[in-house]
Amino acid sequence: MTSAEPALTDLLQSERAHHDRCRAALDAMVAGAGEQVVAGEDVSASGADAEALGYRLRSRAKEMRELPEGPLFFGRLDFGDGPHAGQGYHVGRMRITEHPAAPPLVVDWRAPVSRAFYQASARDPQGVAVRRRFGWAPGSRGDSADLTGLEDEHLGRGESRVSGIVAREIERPRVGPMRDIAATIQPEQDDLVRADLAVSLCVQGAPGTGKTAVGLHRAAYLLYTHPQRIQRSGLLILGPNRTFLGYVREVLPALGETGVRQSTLLEEIARQPVTGADEERATALKHDARMADVLRRALYARVAEAAGTLDVPDGSYRWRVAEDELARIVREVRADDLPYDRGRERVRTRIVAALRRQAERRAGPRPNAWVRRMSGARGVGPYVDVVWPRVRPEEVLAELLTDPAALASAGEGLLGAEEQKALLWPKPPASWKSARWSPADLVLLDELAGLLDHPPGYGHVVVDEAQDLSAMECRAIARRVPFGSLTVLGDLAQGTTPWAARSWGALLGHLGKPDAVQVPLTTGFRMPAAVAELANRLLPRLGVDVPAARSLRTDGELTWRRTRPGELPGTVATAVRDAQAREGAVGVIAADSDVTAVRAALTRAGVLTERVTVIAASAVKGLEYDHVVVVEPATIAESEERGLHRLYVALTRAVSRLEVVHARPLPF
Repeated sequence: MTSAEPALTDLLQSERAHHDRCRAALDAMVAGAGEQVVAGEDVSASGADAEALGYRLRSRAKEMRELPEGPLFFGRLDFGDGPHAGQGYHVGRMRITEHPAAPPLVVDWRAPVSRAFYQASARDPQGVAVRRRFGWAPGSRGDSADLTGLEDEHLGRGESRVSGIVAREIERPRVGPMRDIAATIQPEQDDLVRADLAVSLCVQGAPGTGKTAVGLHRAAYLLYTHPQRIQRSGLLILGPNRTFLGYVREVLPALGETGVRQSTLLEEIARQPVTGADEERATALKHDARMADVLRRALYARVAEAAGTLDVPDGSYRWRVAEDELARIVREVRADDLPYDRGRERVRTRIVAALRRQAERRAGPRPNAWVRRMSGARGVGPYVDVVWPRVRPEEVLAELLTDPAALASAGEGLLGAEEQKALLWPKPPASWKSARWSPADLVLLDELAGLLDHPPGYGHVVVDEAQDLSAMECRAIARRVPFGSLTVLGDLAQGTTPWAARSWGALLGHLGKPDAVQVPLTTGFRMPAAVAELANRLLPRLGVDVPAARSLRTDGELTWRRTRPGELPGTVATAVRDAQAREGAVGVIAADSDVTAVRAALTRAGVLTERVTVIAASAVKGLEYDHVVVVEPATIAESEERGLHRLYVALTRAVSRLEVVHARPLPF
């Protein structure tokens, strides 16, 4: 049908009227949420219950008020048979109803009935007679007039068609933050999104396969499906940096989920501000898995098995615990493998219990006040401070990195002499309080803090760009999800840190989820086929075993501009000017050392506008641009040990057009 056909015009008018009805219902829901907060203030309940109810009502009202503007539905299902026979449902980003007990005007995309929208096919209609997709004007704020088209797929008749609406939405220019993909989720993506909360997933996703979107939509699905469990245990989104989190920040709010913690690992573990830096070798060593054993040894080196006989005055009596019994208590507690601080308290408890047995044999049961007195500073407290002293992570690490003898003892059989020398601080601080901590130090401090006591855990954590995590960073994440599940997202081919994973098995082991289900995503929906083919030419040189990417898109462009070294800045400016003649965002990616010069050249040429972003190759991971200009691939490839991986990332950021500008021979 075309928009000029009367039948389509009538359908559009009917659907626009339904959208107006949905808008009015949503406005009433928002107003009703605010009224519930007012009513809840006078609720007759205990103080704690009233406070909890008030918090829930205020949170719900805030979420409703913060819903982003936009179309209220993107699809419709009409069922011909099965449990929903004769029913029709509009599918959108949230449930909309005129009354809680009334049939919904829009069902949430995460509801069980909505799954057929993503999974039904001509071969397996799942009871769906007609699947309808709606086409909205780009950037629509949700005005009904912006509904410009629709497509019907008669699955009940065995009809199968490629959706032009889906294709246009996927290929729509990338402007601003990342968009949700609720309207365009593919069946294989939907399987991952709807995986059970108890299942940990590892998604090996080639560029453009939507792995980040899958992770975010899985988070939204879990929040919808298990609201109480997630509210109790929490959900965390971990991104590689703040730039990346800024890019994805609008996805969950657009799906009706606000208040989800989105953070970087460094922010999660920041016990101290970062004011220092390490040499490259020291950084790599601090991220090495061996450091976990080194730190454990350094911490427990402070525990003394015994410190003589213990005499505790109690009025006119003195209670005594022999040295061999005290040593046995410490040995047994060590064998229990408790967190350090809990072990310390268990030693105290068991020594007091030994005193109590003596006292009760002589004078009968002892009151709790007596137990507290025996536990304190005039009882066994000073002895416990000697055999199992109270410590801070900063104290232990500062001593380890400043005292060669302490490091040699803790690192014996684990670290070589040269490695120990590389770890030692060149200028030791006066004390740990004046230490200048590096980012890698924070990872070690978190390991020590985890040895002292377990940190609060989350019910689910989504980890993006996971291939770049070190063993020690993985351990920090594992400590935060000991009983929950993970969604691990990444691409081994895009690993750019010195410790980047070459296989998922070892990394999942460090994350504490060795049995996580590994699933590859290889079909690109945004990256053009020509770009995918170019990137695949690099894969054999990257030293990782991942399937090649393939693209469903036959559009897009790949062009080359060969120039002379002195003419490179002008050629880049010309490439950017040509890109600006088309719609969409432009990303200019250069080696870190060349970014300043490239930005200056574009400024002089007058082409550095709001649509153009000049970005270092080291910072572009996870980002996308409609048009990408990659400057001097050979320099990017030579800039670091994993330069070819960095180049692979740079070449796969384009969703419409990639232009490679070079004066040097290409490295592929």
